[in-house]
Amino acid sequence: MSSLFYEDFTAGQVFDSPGRTVTDTDLSTFCMLSGDWHPLHSNEEYARKTQFGKRVVGGVFGIALVTGAMCRWGIFDDSVIAMLSIDGWRFLKPIFVGDTLSVRMTILGKRLSKSGSTGIIDRGFAILNQNGDSVQEGRSDALIKLRRDAAGSA
Repeated sequence: MSSLFYEDFTAGQVFDSPGRTVTDTDLSTFCMLSGDWHPLHSNEEYARKTQFGKRVVGGVFGIALVTGAMCRWGIFDDSVIAMLSIDGWRFLKPIFVGDTLSVRMTILGKRLSKSGSTGIIDRGFAILNQNGDSVQEGRSDALIKLRRDAAGSA
């Protein structure tokens, strides 16, 4: 898919990523990257005694998965200027090694920026597991180029 610009988005549009299975390597690598070696993530014996019964992938991994999905879609490659916020992010269910996750992005609305030379799109995100359960949800505004500016005709 090619880049989409402000004019291309409408409230209610939905974009779904393909599924991706979380691996033990993902868990270990994310612990290394984040520095979060809490025993719930890194100690199977400790985790077995918790309410989860096994190691849980750090919650922030989900937000990273969202940014990866947006990259895979390619719809923001030439159009997005900046992520402006992460709002109301909720961790609804744990993520485990072996879960297959997909990302759903819904365009909630859009408005021109104060200058009128760029736009802001309000995006809702849900990370869904293999059962269709939402494990994380939140919103994120993005500053995005106008198509007419990208074409050089503004």
